[in-house]
Amino acid sequence: MDLTAAIWRKSTRSGNNGGDCVEVAVMRGCDAGVANKAGEEFVVLVRDTKNRDREPQVFTISEWDAFLDGVRGGQFDSSIMVEELHGV
Repeated sequence: MDLTAAIWRKSTRSGNNGGDCVEVAVMRGCDAGVANKAGEEFVVLVRDTKNRDREPQVFTISEWDAFLDGVRGGQFDSSIMVEELHGV
């Protein structure tokens, strides 16, 4: 996977603590070496700042948008997940 053209971003809320965060980049799938994933031209790459040499997770724009919608909608709030797990 060729990531030399990737422009990585991280949240401004992650601070300067030395790397406990993730970075995100958007690239054309063909440029990243991920040809036509699910028929979409662009992919979202996600990597751990502590392990930048590892291959990033790759998502389609549709997958990434669905994830962000879930975050905004509270689907991943820890209190909700604990409640669902324990039936509280």
